[in-house]
Amino acid sequence: MMGCICCKPSAIEDSKECPRERPSSKTSSDVRVPRATSSSREEVYRAKDQHDTTMLIDKQVSDSVRLRGEKLDRKREMMECVVVQHPGIGSVPKATQGEQVAAGWPAWLAAVAGEAIWGWLPRRADSFEKLDKIGQGTYSNVYRARDLDQKKVVALKKVRFDNLEPESVRFMAREIHILRRLDHQNVIKLEGLVTSRMSCSLYLVFEYMEHDLAGLASHPGLKFSEPQVKCYVQQLLCGLDHCHSRGVLHRDIKGSNLLIDNNGILKIADFGLASFFYPHQSQPLTSRVVTLWYRPPELLLGATNYGAAVDLWSTGCILAELYAGKPIMPGRTEVEQLHKIFKICGSPSEEYWRKSKLPHATIFKPRRPYRRCVAETFKEFPAPALSLMETLLSIDPTDRGSAASALRSEFFTTEPLPCDPSSLPKYPPSKELDSKIRDEEARRQGTAGTKVPRPDLERRATRESRAIPAPDANAELVLSMQEPKSRDLILKGEQQENLEPFQHLMRMLN
Repeated sequence: MMGCICCKPSAIEDSKECPRERPSSKTSSDVRVPRATSSSREEVYRAKDQHDTTMLIDKQVSDSVRLRGEKLDRKREMMECVVVQHPGIGSVPKATQGEQVAAGWPAWLAAVAGEAIWGWLPRRADSFEKLDKIGQGTYSNVYRARDLDQKKVVALKKVRFDNLEPESVRFMAREIHILRRLDHQNVIKLEGLVTSRMSCSLYLVFEYMEHDLAGLASHPGLKFSEPQVKCYVQQLLCGLDHCHSRGVLHRDIKGSNLLIDNNGILKIADFGLASFFYPHQSQPLTSRVVTLWYRPPELLLGATNYGAAVDLWSTGCILAELYAGKPIMPGRTEVEQLHKIFKICGSPSEEYWRKSKLPHATIFKPRRPYRRCVAETFKEFPAPALSLMETLLSIDPTDRGSAASALRSEFFTTEPLPCDPSSLPKYPPSKELDSKIRDEEARRQGTAGTKVPRPDLERRATRESRAIPAPDANAELVLSMQEPKSRDLILKGEQQENLEPFQHLMRMLN
């Protein structure tokens, strides 16, 4: 008989509330964005200084894009969970649902995500002992735990639900179904699920990895050698090649989602934003994915038909970051992010603007084209690395090739060659959360006896840190649907270019 995890004390706490009795909190789909208050043209021109004008421009453009696209994006996010997934996911015959409930699965999970848990039995909560927290996201917390049955250390990812509505459960079930479809040494392995018939909680059991790439990169005094960089990038591309060959887009490649164990093996993790895709089908996807610093230009321009190229752009950003020692395009808003991309990678050609027909092209298309200067900006990088970067950071997605073609580049065949993972140095456990804790401790010691507002401290830490933790893509999805706050001032040299999309916007409004 399966143990009921709500009936006895356990190493893993469980919600004892009935789903019907829990107060329902607002989900992201319930949040309504207040309509932006438009200023008249005359009010803009009466602004007393360039600082206020620039902030207003950034706000107007960002809000215009959000207001035009938020309704479609919300619809697409829900549709992806229903349409863009493996055929049959989410529904099994009623008799099978009954069997799954009898086996210990909660009815709310069997009814909506029966296909995702097909053939599995739930693990008991009392067979795990939590040790410490090692990660945190918008919709989940990750813990290091001891599997008492298997006698090994594992990672437990607790999924948080605002409520148990079918759409919310289906969204989570897609991640489980995707993980079960993948089987590769460079992709994190889902080993089981912890829940029960009486449970309102769900834990995903993963193999434990000691580090993540962001945590290692931010470790004081640590600098990766060139063979080490090649080793990590090669493993990342191998994992992506497997995902793409199985019809899976990751859609959030960044340092904290690339886990590394003590044997030097890198594994792609956190498939919470992943989706199935079919290259020969034109099914719209949401453009509000991928953490901002690693988001390709086509998504910033509102593309809804895309493929593996979005993951390859993020990989190009990671490659450059490993050589530079810091993120290469850390934008604070979508407007600024696109501007940073154009300044380094050039703006799209006229042919690309015509053929792509991107939703935000009218607003964001600059009056004069930007010249591409990747090689000049990163001239200190080795030539083979620059060549691969030029391909992966192509403005036109069709020019980025594939993960398989990237693995055949001269970057991996010229001296020094990628080192063997087993030869990599051994590091103490280091994750992005550890670097945040170190930064917080340094701030506390540096500001002892003084009262400095927290936002100032966070901005200061961002400027001083060598490897800056990237923002969370899930968090941005939530924040983008809340009332926009005042924007940061864009650098003086960028002010004139930011006037151009605003002038386009004003012409459209008039």
